[in-house]
Amino acid sequence: MLATLGALTILVLLAVIILDLASPLVALIGVPVVASLLGGFGLKTAGFMVAGISAIAPVAGLFVFAILYFGILADAGLLEPIIGFILRVAGSDPTRIVVGSAALALLVHLDGSGAVCFLVTIPAMLPLYERLGLDRRVLACVTSMAAGVNFLPWTGPTLRAAAALHVSPLELFRPLIGVQITGQLFVFATAIVLGRREARRIGAIAATGATPATTAPAAAMSDPALRRPRLFVVNLLLTVAVFAVMISDIVAPVVAFMVGTVIALMLNYPRPADQRARIDAHARPALLMAAILLAAGAFTGIMGHTGMLHAMAQAAVSAVPVGAGRQIPFVLGLLSMPLSLVFDPDSFYFGVLPVIADVAHRLGGHPLAVGQAALLGQMTTGFPISPLTPATFLVVGLCGIDLSAHQRFTIPFLLAASVLMTFAAVLFGVFPL
Repeated sequence: MLATLGALTILVLLAVIILDLASPLVALIGVPVVASLLGGFGLKTAGFMVAGISAIAPVAGLFVFAILYFGILADAGLLEPIIGFILRVAGSDPTRIVVGSAALALLVHLDGSGAVCFLVTIPAMLPLYERLGLDRRVLACVTSMAAGVNFLPWTGPTLRAAAALHVSPLELFRPLIGVQITGQLFVFATAIVLGRREARRIGAIAATGATPATTAPAAAMSDPALRRPRLFVVNLLLTVAVFAVMISDIVAPVVAFMVGTVIALMLNYPRPADQRARIDAHARPALLMAAILLAAGAFTGIMGHTGMLHAMAQAAVSAVPVGAGRQIPFVLGLLSMPLSLVFDPDSFYFGVLPVIADVAHRLGGHPLAVGQAALLGQMTTGFPISPLTPATFLVVGLCGIDLSAHQRFTIPFLLAASVLMTFAAVLFGVFPL
């Protein structure tokens, strides 16, 4: 009974989100509440929700303060000198331009927002591509790859996976550092190959007689009145310190970003009115994601405490050979990128991942490894080509290309990155083969 109710709950949740019948926030709260009431749990449902929300609170706090922190420093102009440097170094060499595009996207995506990454990187680099006649699909591809492999403790997929599995984002991320570096090296290797191919296609720089492109403007990331160029070094050192404290696990990640946000505000905008204005400017995206994460906590709390998740896992265990749980992370890693074309992040991480993790655990695997396998592709390398995410349409719109052209060109490279990182995870011992 519970297994059937749980399966129906997840199917309805997926259908509601994928068919856009309701927002993820409404679906994550409304669907499990109705299921719990139909299951006869009555007012106990409220307690289940509170328990789930309590477990998710640190993750929601991490995302809120990460958004505020990076937004404040972007307003202060932290990234602008770095963007200008990349544009100057790229010059008119196609290979340098393509590699610079990847480097810039990797840097800008440190805030965890794919939309911000594309809005900054593509307008900054597109004039160089147009001036030299480079294929704009290449810009879309390397930008998507750089953002896709750059999953971090505060990015959406990591936070969702941590929330669904009730673990710290750092527990998921820290073992994947070597795997992520492998993916980043692949991105730059691909950028070099694509850049050289473009150079050959346009007849090479020497043959064209092109002069170094030094006048292409960098994207303005902030209002000039908000920039604090004299504090660039201080802001950079502060960011390095926040990263070091967080990754070393000296304090909880949410604490690192909370304190970092306070210091960033006091250094760059000491006037209380300015501080309030900067918080207000970035409150909307922070609030929206925090609301989604808290709703997800209510969903996982109901699914777990009603026993639906346990019953579904038990039913699945009976259909899978004993010992196969150890191979589930590897298989999921290989499939994770294509799954982005089928599931949006909320429906996968909050509806599908907990079931797979529980099944793997009962069959001798580790739930943490399942979450790590999902991060190798599901809405990481997969999000810039998925029609289920607005960021995909942002990429093709900014580059001025068709979605189908972008997908045909970019999917093979993103899939290769995901598969490579899966095998790297095996070599690094993150999960067994």
